[in-house]
Amino acid sequence: MQAADVKTEQDPWATVEWLSNKELVGAEELLMVRATIAAGRSHPFHTHPTREEIIYVLSGQAEQWVENEYRILKAGEMALIPQGAVHGTYNPFDEDVTFLAILSPLNGGDPNIVDVSEEAPWKSIRESQNRPPVK
Repeated sequence: MQAADVKTEQDPWATVEWLSNKELVGAEELLMVRATIAAGRSHPFHTHPTREEIIYVLSGQAEQWVENEYRILKAGEMALIPQGAVHGTYNPFDEDVTFLAILSPLNGGDPNIVDVSEEAPWKSIRESQNRPPVK
């Protein structure tokens, strides 16, 4: 994979650069994207019912939630999200955050992602922890 081979997409929550999947590199088990969430934005609470995930921060910092706990992750730090765990990546900071998201298995089946950000308790859990609002 070289820079010219990266497939870039603009999702509602981030700029996503596909680095590993079956089509790009012939991967059998791993998906990997480099994602950038702009300052004041988020990838709100969701689950991957059929996959586990690692989020590894490259630059900036992220408010990373796994279930009802959060930590501020900085460059060089990571979170492991177990299969089916509710999680969200928030950026209430003044600079963009860029991270690698590595998911397995590649062919986990449907649904790949389930948005739970409008469901209780996830809709208000950040407020209850006095976290700054984000989009």
